[in-house]
Amino acid sequence: MTDATTSSAATDATEPSRASRPVLAQRRGHEFTRILAFGAARGENAVPNDDLVGPIDSSDEWIRQRTGIITRMRAGKDVEAVDLAEAAALDAIAKAGIEPSQIGVVLVSTVTHTVATPSMASLLAERIGAAPAAAYDISAACAGYAYGIAQADSFVKSGIADHVLVVGAEKLSDIVDPTDRSISFLLGDGAGAAIVGPSDFPGIAPTIWGSDGSKWDAIGMTSTYNEWEAGAARPTIRQAGQTVFRWAVWEMVKVAREALETAGVEPSDLAAFVPHQANIRIIDEFAKQLGLPGSVVIARDIATTGNTSAASIPLATHRLLEENPELSGGLALQIGFGAGLVFGAQVVVLP
Repeated sequence: MTDATTSSAATDATEPSRASRPVLAQRRGHEFTRILAFGAARGENAVPNDDLVGPIDSSDEWIRQRTGIITRMRAGKDVEAVDLAEAAALDAIAKAGIEPSQIGVVLVSTVTHTVATPSMASLLAERIGAAPAAAYDISAACAGYAYGIAQADSFVKSGIADHVLVVGAEKLSDIVDPTDRSISFLLGDGAGAAIVGPSDFPGIAPTIWGSDGSKWDAIGMTSTYNEWEAGAARPTIRQAGQTVFRWAVWEMVKVAREALETAGVEPSDLAAFVPHQANIRIIDEFAKQLGLPGSVVIARDIATTGNTSAASIPLATHRLLEENPELSGGLALQIGFGAGLVFGAQVVVLP
């Protein structure tokens, strides 16, 4: 029987010393990154409030007052989230002036892919001609785009890729119960895409992100797939509205302030504020709590697009730049928050 001392000595004798061990090669990327361009695709059908109020016994006025939504864009039955992702991605690639083959990583943030596996990202990479780029999906709901930007920033800086495609793509109309008064009237369909690449100046500040699993059931599905198979109704999305509202208004403002502080900027330095398009009352309260001056342009894409979860920040930014091209080169604070509950925020330079 070998004692512990003998065993340790034998192990040490067979292992190469640190001096003789081969040194693993390392990659170094670019010092700075930035968003090069945005692309967008919205569902082709405009759905006004009046089309949705019957099943929830509501009114156009009630929806406008509580959410700011006038209409939302939804895709047809034959359109999937990946179709929207493809259109947005190709738009962003063209505007960035790069070839799909230059993309080293494809990240898709979504909660509405039609299968659990394989990923939407791998299919998207093939469709746009980016294969064999690394590709995977991110399940972080309405914070998914901010999570993707954080990862893209690190990939370019570490040398994993020179260009990363980040897409938020959702077809939320597929998982809506039209009788659910908590969320059904909020949701739209669309995809927003961004190309992250090297820069000669800092274009993406450090990300502030995290989660609060104590509120895991505040936003989610009404049943599991196993429960559905056993006879439950088809799973649809729902939320505890007041819980989410209070968390977003009071806790996420702290995250937004930390993102500003970490970036080394003041609210007055911002050109734009692009929060997740969850609810106009949340957006307005955010602006008030942050003390944003009147010079800061606030994204309110929710009014005509609806809440598109992971797609909402890039879609809102895309529209903001189309309507206000003078914002190019300015600073924007973007913050996503949603099911999980998860959150992510960073300050970026607008392309």
